[in-house]
Amino acid sequence: MASTLGVYLHIPFCKSKCEYCDFYSLPGHGERTGAYVQALRAHIDETAPLARDYRVDTVYFGGGTPLMVGEKALCDLLGLIKKRFRVERDGEITVEVNPDSVSLKALKRLRRAGFNRLSLGMQSALDSELAAVGRPHTFAQTCQAVEWARKAKFKNLSLDLIYGLPGQTLESWRQTLEAALALEPEHISGYGLKVEEGTPLWGRVERGERLPDDDFQADAYLMMVDLLQSRGYQQYEISNFALPGYASRHNLKYWLMKPYLGFGPGAHSDFGARRYSFLRDLEGYIRAVTSGGRLLDEDEIIPPGERAAEYLMLRLRTVRGIEEWEYRREYLMDFDPLLALLTQYERQGWARQDQGRWAFTPEGFLRSNQLIGQLLEHQAKATLPSTLHYLRRREGK
Repeated sequence: MASTLGVYLHIPFCKSKCEYCDFYSLPGHGERTGAYVQALRAHIDETAPLARDYRVDTVYFGGGTPLMVGEKALCDLLGLIKKRFRVERDGEITVEVNPDSVSLKALKRLRRAGFNRLSLGMQSALDSELAAVGRPHTFAQTCQAVEWARKAKFKNLSLDLIYGLPGQTLESWRQTLEAALALEPEHISGYGLKVEEGTPLWGRVERGERLPDDDFQADAYLMMVDLLQSRGYQQYEISNFALPGYASRHNLKYWLMKPYLGFGPGAHSDFGARRYSFLRDLEGYIRAVTSGGRLLDEDEIIPPGERAAEYLMLRLRTVRGIEEWEYRREYLMDFDPLLALLTQYERQGWARQDQGRWAFTPEGFLRSNQLIGQLLEHQAKATLPSTLHYLRRREGK
Protein backbone atom coordinates (compact mmCIF):
# COMPACT_ATOMS: atom_id res chain seq x y z
CA MET A 1 0.00 0.00 0.00
CA ALA A 2 1.28 3.44 -0.96
CA SER A 3 2.34 5.79 1.82
CA THR A 4 0.19 8.81 2.58
CA LEU A 5 1.23 12.41 2.09
CA GLY A 6 0.00 15.82 3.20
CA VAL A 7 0.03 18.86 0.93
CA TYR A 8 0.17 22.44 2.23
CA LEU A 9 -0.37 25.61 0.16
CA HIS A 10 0.60 28.93 1.70
CA ILE A 11 -1.43 31.94 0.59
CA PRO A 12 0.47 34.93 2.02
CA PHE A 13 -2.02 37.71 1.28
CA CYS A 14 -4.16 39.38 3.93
CA LYS A 15 -6.29 42.48 4.37
CA SER A 16 -4.23 43.72 7.31
CA LYS A 17 -1.55 42.23 9.53
CA CYS A 18 -2.47 41.47 13.13
CA GLU A 19 -0.30 43.03 15.82
CA TYR A 20 1.05 39.66 17.01
CA CYS A 21 1.52 37.96 13.64
CA ASP A 22 4.97 36.58 12.81
CA PHE A 23 3.85 34.41 9.88
CA TYR A 24 4.92 35.35 6.38
CA SER A 25 1.91 37.38 5.26
CA LEU A 26 1.54 40.53 3.21
CA PRO A 27 -1.19 43.17 3.41
CA GLY A 28 -1.76 45.39 0.40
CA HIS A 29 -0.35 43.13 -2.34
CA GLY A 30 -3.63 42.24 -4.02
CA GLU A 31 -2.32 43.09 -7.47
CA ARG A 32 0.13 40.16 -7.25
CA THR A 33 -2.40 37.43 -6.51
CA GLY A 34 -2.76 36.42 -10.16
CA ALA A 35 0.98 36.05 -10.74
CA TYR A 36 1.32 34.18 -7.47
CA VAL A 37 -1.40 31.66 -8.28
CA GLN A 38 0.27 30.99 -11.64
CA ALA A 39 3.58 30.38 -9.86
CA LEU A 40 1.89 27.97 -7.45
CA ARG A 41 0.37 26.07 -10.37
CA ALA A 42 3.77 25.77 -12.06
CA HIS A 43 5.41 24.61 -8.83
CA ILE A 44 2.72 21.97 -8.28
CA ASP A 45 3.11 20.71 -11.86
CA GLU A 46 6.87 20.44 -11.41
CA THR A 47 6.78 18.72 -8.01
CA ALA A 48 3.87 16.28 -8.31
CA PRO A 49 5.77 13.59 -10.29
CA LEU A 50 8.11 13.16 -7.30
CA ALA A 51 5.13 11.99 -5.23
CA ARG A 52 3.58 9.55 -7.70
CA ASP A 53 4.03 6.68 -5.23
CA TYR A 54 2.10 8.49 -2.49
CA ARG A 55 -1.60 8.86 -1.72
CA VAL A 56 -2.53 12.39 -0.63
CA ASP A 57 -4.96 12.15 2.27
CA THR A 58 -4.80 15.77 3.53
CA VAL A 59 -4.63 19.14 1.77
CA TYR A 60 -4.39 22.38 3.72
CA PHE A 61 -4.70 25.95 2.40
CA GLY A 62 -3.25 28.31 5.00
CA GLY A 63 -2.31 31.95 5.23
CA GLY A 64 -2.44 34.83 5.40
CA THR A 65 -6.05 34.79 4.27
CA PRO A 66 -6.50 32.29 1.41
CA LEU A 67 -9.74 33.87 0.18
CA MET A 68 -7.76 37.00 -0.71
CA VAL A 69 -6.98 35.26 -4.03
CA GLY A 70 -10.70 34.55 -4.56
CA GLU A 71 -12.71 31.37 -4.23
CA LYS A 72 -12.34 30.58 -7.94
CA ALA A 73 -8.54 30.49 -7.66
CA LEU A 74 -8.73 28.26 -4.56
CA CYS A 75 -11.11 25.88 -6.32
CA ASP A 76 -8.88 25.79 -9.41
CA LEU A 77 -5.80 25.07 -7.27
CA LEU A 78 -7.59 22.23 -5.52
CA GLY A 79 -8.66 20.88 -8.89
CA LEU A 80 -5.05 20.93 -10.04
CA ILE A 81 -3.91 19.07 -6.91
CA LYS A 82 -6.55 16.41 -7.53
CA LYS A 83 -5.36 16.12 -11.12
CA ARG A 84 -1.63 15.95 -10.37
CA PHE A 85 -1.70 13.90 -7.14
CA ARG A 86 -3.51 10.74 -6.07
CA VAL A 87 -5.93 12.42 -3.67
CA GLU A 88 -8.04 10.04 -1.60
CA ARG A 89 -11.80 10.31 -1.98
CA ASP A 90 -12.23 10.85 1.76
CA GLY A 91 -9.22 13.14 2.09
CA GLU A 92 -9.35 16.00 4.59
CA ILE A 93 -9.35 19.27 2.60
CA THR A 94 -8.98 22.34 4.85
CA VAL A 95 -9.03 26.05 4.12
CA GLU A 96 -8.36 28.78 6.67
CA VAL A 97 -10.83 31.68 6.65
CA ASN A 98 -11.34 34.86 8.64
CA PRO A 99 -14.85 35.91 9.68
CA ASP A 100 -14.63 39.08 7.57
CA SER A 101 -13.33 37.29 4.46
CA VAL A 102 -16.20 34.88 3.78
CA SER A 103 -19.58 34.97 2.11
CA LEU A 104 -22.24 32.32 1.77
CA LYS A 105 -21.66 32.23 -1.99
CA ALA A 106 -17.91 31.68 -1.58
CA LEU A 107 -18.37 28.93 1.01
CA LYS A 108 -20.88 27.09 -1.18
CA ARG A 109 -18.47 27.21 -4.08
CA LEU A 110 -15.60 25.93 -1.96
CA ARG A 111 -17.74 23.09 -0.63
CA ARG A 112 -18.82 22.02 -4.14
CA ALA A 113 -15.16 21.98 -5.23
CA GLY A 114 -14.28 19.49 -2.50
CA PHE A 115 -13.20 21.55 0.51
CA ASN A 116 -14.69 19.78 3.54
CA ARG A 117 -13.08 21.45 6.57
CA LEU A 118 -12.95 25.10 7.64
CA SER A 119 -10.52 26.62 10.13
CA LEU A 120 -12.06 29.91 11.28
CA GLY A 121 -10.03 32.57 13.10
CA MET A 122 -12.43 33.56 15.87
CA GLN A 123 -9.71 34.37 18.47
CA SER A 124 -12.05 36.08 20.98
CA ALA A 125 -15.74 36.71 21.65
CA LEU A 126 -15.03 40.27 22.83
CA ASP A 127 -14.70 42.97 20.20
CA SER A 128 -12.47 45.02 22.52
CA GLU A 129 -9.94 42.17 22.71
CA LEU A 130 -10.05 41.68 18.94
CA ALA A 131 -9.44 45.38 18.33
CA ALA A 132 -6.56 45.40 20.83
CA VAL A 133 -4.48 43.18 18.52
CA GLY A 134 -5.71 44.52 15.18
CA ARG A 135 -8.11 41.73 14.24
CA PRO A 136 -10.22 43.07 11.34
CA HIS A 137 -13.52 41.46 12.39
CA THR A 138 -16.12 41.38 15.13
CA PHE A 139 -17.63 38.50 17.06
CA ALA A 140 -20.91 39.07 15.24
CA GLN A 141 -19.07 38.35 11.99
CA THR A 142 -17.77 35.11 13.51
CA CYS A 143 -21.34 34.03 14.29
CA GLN A 144 -22.44 34.95 10.77
CA ALA A 145 -19.54 33.01 9.23
CA VAL A 146 -20.43 29.90 11.24
CA GLU A 147 -24.08 30.17 10.14
CA TRP A 148 -23.01 30.44 6.51
CA ALA A 149 -20.59 27.51 6.89
CA ARG A 150 -23.41 25.26 8.07
CA LYS A 151 -25.70 26.46 5.28
CA ALA A 152 -22.92 25.62 2.82
CA LYS A 153 -22.93 22.08 4.33
CA PHE A 154 -19.54 22.18 6.03
CA LYS A 155 -19.68 19.48 8.69
CA ASN A 156 -16.14 19.91 10.01
CA LEU A 157 -15.52 23.33 11.52
CA SER A 158 -12.57 24.41 13.67
CA LEU A 159 -12.38 27.63 15.71
CA ASP A 160 -9.05 29.24 16.66
CA LEU A 161 -8.89 31.04 20.03
CA ILE A 162 -6.15 33.03 21.79
CA TYR A 163 -5.60 33.51 25.53
CA GLY A 164 -3.32 36.15 27.00
CA LEU A 165 -4.68 39.01 24.85
CA PRO A 166 -4.23 42.61 26.05
CA GLY A 167 -6.84 43.38 28.68
CA GLN A 168 -8.08 39.81 28.89
CA THR A 169 -9.21 38.40 32.24
CA LEU A 170 -10.05 34.86 33.27
CA GLU A 171 -13.70 35.88 33.25
CA SER A 172 -13.53 37.19 29.67
CA TRP A 173 -11.55 34.10 28.60
CA ARG A 174 -14.30 31.88 30.01
CA GLN A 175 -16.80 34.02 28.12
CA THR A 176 -14.87 33.36 24.89
CA LEU A 177 -14.75 29.61 25.56
CA GLU A 178 -18.49 29.47 26.29
CA ALA A 179 -19.26 31.51 23.17
CA ALA A 180 -17.13 29.19 21.05
CA LEU A 181 -18.86 26.12 22.50
CA ALA A 182 -22.26 27.66 21.78
CA LEU A 183 -21.31 27.74 18.08
CA GLU A 184 -20.91 23.92 18.22
CA PRO A 185 -17.67 23.46 16.25
CA GLU A 186 -16.21 20.01 15.78
CA HIS A 187 -12.72 21.24 16.67
CA ILE A 188 -11.23 24.00 18.84
CA SER A 189 -7.63 25.24 18.93
CA GLY A 190 -6.55 27.43 21.84
CA TYR A 191 -3.17 29.16 21.72
CA GLY A 192 -1.34 31.24 24.27
CA LEU A 193 -0.38 34.65 22.89
CA LYS A 194 3.33 34.84 22.08
CA VAL A 195 5.06 38.17 21.66
CA GLU A 196 7.35 37.63 18.66
CA GLU A 197 10.32 39.92 18.12
CA GLY A 198 9.79 42.41 15.33
CA THR A 199 5.99 42.45 15.51
CA PRO A 200 4.02 45.61 16.42
CA LEU A 201 2.99 43.91 19.67
CA TRP A 202 6.66 43.41 20.52
CA GLY A 203 7.18 47.14 20.09
CA ARG A 204 4.24 47.89 22.38
CA VAL A 205 5.67 45.66 25.10
CA GLU A 206 9.12 47.21 24.66
CA ARG A 207 7.50 50.60 25.25
CA GLY A 208 6.07 49.39 28.56
CA GLU A 209 2.66 47.88 27.81
CA ARG A 210 1.83 45.06 30.23
CA LEU A 211 0.17 41.86 29.04
CA PRO A 212 -1.37 39.01 31.06
CA ASP A 213 1.55 37.18 32.66
CA ASP A 214 2.68 33.53 32.63
CA ASP A 215 0.56 32.70 35.68
CA PHE A 216 -2.52 34.00 33.86
CA GLN A 217 -1.67 31.93 30.78
CA ALA A 218 -1.26 28.81 32.92
CA ASP A 219 -4.63 29.37 34.62
CA ALA A 220 -6.31 30.11 31.29
CA TYR A 221 -4.84 26.97 29.74
CA LEU A 222 -6.01 24.69 32.53
CA MET A 223 -9.44 26.32 32.46
CA MET A 224 -9.65 25.55 28.73
CA VAL A 225 -8.61 21.92 29.18
CA ASP A 226 -11.12 21.32 31.98
CA LEU A 227 -14.03 23.10 30.27
CA LEU A 228 -13.58 21.58 26.83
CA GLN A 229 -13.12 18.08 28.17
CA SER A 230 -16.25 18.46 30.29
CA ARG A 231 -18.16 19.26 27.08
CA GLY A 232 -16.95 16.18 25.21
CA TYR A 233 -13.91 17.58 23.39
CA GLN A 234 -10.91 15.26 23.53
CA GLN A 235 -7.50 16.84 23.84
CA TYR A 236 -5.13 15.25 21.33
CA GLU A 237 -2.31 17.81 21.28
CA ILE A 238 -1.13 20.60 23.57
CA SER A 239 -3.39 23.23 21.99
CA ASN A 240 -5.98 21.16 20.12
CA PHE A 241 -9.30 19.58 21.07
CA ALA A 242 -11.85 17.74 18.97
CA LEU A 243 -15.08 15.85 19.17
CA PRO A 244 -14.49 12.13 18.56
CA GLY A 245 -13.37 11.54 14.98
CA TYR A 246 -12.55 15.19 14.23
CA ALA A 247 -8.87 15.55 15.17
CA SER A 248 -7.03 17.42 12.41
CA ARG A 249 -5.49 14.72 10.23
CA HIS A 250 -3.25 17.25 8.50
CA ASN A 251 -1.77 18.77 11.65
CA LEU A 252 -1.21 15.32 13.10
CA LYS A 253 1.18 14.69 10.21
CA TYR A 254 3.54 17.29 11.64
CA TRP A 255 3.43 15.92 15.18
CA LEU A 256 3.61 12.25 14.14
CA MET A 257 6.44 12.94 11.68
CA LYS A 258 4.58 11.89 8.54
CA PRO A 259 5.68 13.24 5.12
CA TYR A 260 4.24 16.46 3.74
CA LEU A 261 4.94 18.84 0.86
CA GLY A 262 4.61 22.60 1.19
CA PHE A 263 4.19 25.18 -1.57
CA GLY A 264 4.62 28.94 -1.32
CA PRO A 265 7.05 31.42 0.30
CA GLY A 266 8.00 30.31 3.78
CA ALA A 267 6.36 26.89 3.37
CA HIS A 268 8.13 23.87 4.87
CA SER A 269 8.35 20.28 3.65
CA ASP A 270 9.47 16.97 5.12
CA PHE A 271 9.77 14.61 2.19
CA GLY A 272 12.21 11.99 0.93
CA ALA A 273 14.35 12.10 4.11
CA ARG A 274 14.88 15.83 3.49
CA ARG A 275 13.56 18.79 5.37
CA TYR A 276 13.47 22.05 3.46
CA SER A 277 11.72 25.43 3.29
CA PHE A 278 11.26 28.13 0.68
CA LEU A 279 12.31 31.76 0.78
CA ARG A 280 10.04 34.11 2.72
CA ASP A 281 9.88 36.41 -0.29
CA LEU A 282 6.83 36.67 -2.55
CA GLU A 283 8.62 38.14 -5.56
CA GLY A 284 11.62 35.87 -5.07
CA TYR A 285 9.33 32.83 -5.00
CA ILE A 286 7.45 33.87 -8.15
CA ARG A 287 10.71 34.63 -9.96
CA ALA A 288 12.43 31.38 -8.93
CA VAL A 289 9.49 29.19 -9.96
CA THR A 290 8.80 30.90 -13.27
CA SER A 291 12.29 31.95 -14.38
CA GLY A 292 14.75 30.01 -12.27
CA GLY A 293 16.98 31.11 -9.44
CA ARG A 294 17.26 30.52 -5.73
CA LEU A 295 14.10 29.04 -4.24
CA LEU A 296 15.22 27.19 -1.10
CA ASP A 297 15.83 28.93 2.19
CA GLU A 298 16.94 25.83 4.11
CA ASP A 299 17.61 22.27 2.94
CA GLU A 300 19.05 19.36 4.91
CA ILE A 301 19.23 15.61 5.02
CA ILE A 302 17.97 14.57 8.45
CA PRO A 303 20.35 12.20 10.31
CA PRO A 304 18.86 9.44 12.51
CA GLY A 305 19.98 11.12 15.72
CA GLU A 306 18.10 14.27 14.83
CA ARG A 307 15.02 12.22 13.96
CA ALA A 308 15.20 10.65 17.41
CA ALA A 309 15.22 14.11 18.96
CA GLU A 310 12.27 15.14 16.79
CA TYR A 311 10.41 12.05 17.95
CA LEU A 312 10.63 13.34 21.51
CA MET A 313 9.89 16.98 20.69
CA LEU A 314 6.92 16.35 18.41
CA ARG A 315 5.31 13.22 19.86
CA LEU A 316 5.34 14.69 23.36
CA ARG A 317 3.15 17.51 22.06
CA THR A 318 0.41 14.90 21.66
CA VAL A 319 -1.58 12.89 24.16
CA ARG A 320 -0.38 9.80 22.28
CA GLY A 321 3.12 10.53 23.54
CA ILE A 322 6.06 8.15 23.17
CA GLU A 323 6.51 4.40 23.65
CA GLU A 324 9.68 2.59 24.73
CA TRP A 325 9.84 -0.18 22.14
CA GLU A 326 8.66 2.03 19.33
CA TYR A 327 11.57 4.31 20.17
CA ARG A 328 14.09 1.47 20.51
CA ARG A 329 13.07 -0.21 17.25
CA GLU A 330 12.93 2.97 15.18
CA TYR A 331 16.12 4.66 16.40
CA LEU A 332 18.16 1.86 18.03
CA MET A 333 18.69 4.01 21.10
CA ASP A 334 18.51 3.19 24.78
CA PHE A 335 15.30 4.34 26.48
CA ASP A 336 16.54 3.91 30.05
CA PRO A 337 17.91 7.48 30.49
CA LEU A 338 14.52 8.80 29.39
CA LEU A 339 12.62 6.34 31.56
CA ALA A 340 14.36 7.53 34.72
CA LEU A 341 13.35 11.12 34.02
CA LEU A 342 9.78 10.26 32.94
CA THR A 343 9.31 8.35 36.17
CA GLN A 344 10.27 11.48 38.10
CA TYR A 345 7.78 13.50 36.05
CA GLU A 346 5.08 10.95 36.83
CA ARG A 347 5.66 11.36 40.58
CA GLN A 348 5.31 15.13 40.18
CA GLY A 349 2.08 14.84 38.21
CA TRP A 350 3.63 16.04 34.93
CA ALA A 351 3.55 12.74 33.00
CA ARG A 352 1.46 9.61 32.90
CA GLN A 353 1.96 6.09 31.61
CA ASP A 354 -0.73 4.04 29.92
CA GLN A 355 0.02 0.58 28.50
CA GLY A 356 3.66 1.42 27.93
CA ARG A 357 3.08 4.88 26.42
CA TRP A 358 4.29 8.01 28.15
CA ALA A 359 2.56 11.37 27.70
CA PHE A 360 2.42 14.67 29.51
CA THR A 361 -0.52 15.66 31.69
CA PRO A 362 -2.02 19.15 31.23
CA GLU A 363 0.31 20.35 34.00
CA GLY A 364 3.18 18.75 32.09
CA PHE A 365 2.15 20.42 28.86
CA LEU A 366 2.51 23.76 30.62
CA ARG A 367 6.16 22.89 31.31
CA SER A 368 6.74 20.98 28.07
CA ASN A 369 9.56 23.16 26.73
CA GLN A 370 11.56 22.71 29.93
CA LEU A 371 10.75 19.00 30.29
CA ILE A 372 11.54 18.15 26.68
CA GLY A 373 14.81 20.04 27.00
CA GLN A 374 15.76 17.84 29.95
CA LEU A 375 14.77 14.70 28.07
CA LEU A 376 16.94 15.72 25.12
CA GLU A 377 19.89 16.14 27.48
CA HIS A 378 19.31 12.63 28.83
CA GLN A 379 18.88 11.30 25.31
CA ALA A 380 22.53 12.13 24.70
CA LYS A 381 23.40 9.42 27.26
CA ALA A 382 21.73 6.69 25.19
CA THR A 383 23.96 3.99 23.72
CA LEU A 384 23.52 1.74 20.71
CA PRO A 385 24.83 -1.52 22.30
CA SER A 386 22.35 -1.26 25.16
CA THR A 387 19.45 -0.95 22.76
CA LEU A 388 20.58 -3.93 20.71
CA HIS A 389 20.90 -5.92 23.92
CA TYR A 390 17.32 -5.13 24.89
CA LEU A 391 16.01 -5.90 21.41
CA ARG A 392 17.72 -9.30 21.35
CA ARG A 393 16.47 -10.06 24.85
CA ARG A 394 12.92 -9.16 23.90
CA GLU A 395 13.12 -11.33 20.76
CA GLY A 396 14.54 -14.23 22.78
CA LYS A 397 17.94 -14.24 21.10
